[in-house]
Amino acid sequence: MSKESGTVRRSKPTDVLTPGQRSYCMSRIRGRNTKPGMILRRALWLMDLRYRVRSSVLGRPDIVFHSARIAVFVDGCQWHCCPKHWVRPKSNTEFWDRKFEKNRSRDATVNEILKSQGWKVLRFWEHDVESNRMQVARRISRAVMSAAPLR
Repeated sequence: MSKESGTVRRSKPTDVLTPGQRSYCMSRIRGRNTKPGMILRRALWLMDLRYRVRSSVLGRPDIVFHSARIAVFVDGCQWHCCPKHWVRPKSNTEFWDRKFEKNRSRDATVNEILKSQGWKVLRFWEHDVESNRMQVARRISRAVMSAAPLR
């Protein structure tokens, strides 16, 4: 309470949305067919590389080359803690710290399990795909060509 005016000062809320509005916004964040994933898929298609996007492979890779046993993940900079672009949220930090740590831990576990099953795992940051899509696509192409069985 302020001595001069007798009023209680309240700090501004950190979120301008109601919990219901925030919940709706968060529910609209897609895990499939994201912009970076679509950019990469178009580049691979132009290089005559054929892939699967719906697969039962552990971790739900964005792109799968079954015959070459290659799983490609396009990791969002914010959700997977990109060292260049990740920004730690200022509110509800305990929740977000746990969330981001679980994401990183899950990524590492998925990588280990897939590698133990004979898969090659390729992970790219969304900013790399958006700025250098053909370079990323060439890297994937080299991996697919070197792993593809000879006919």
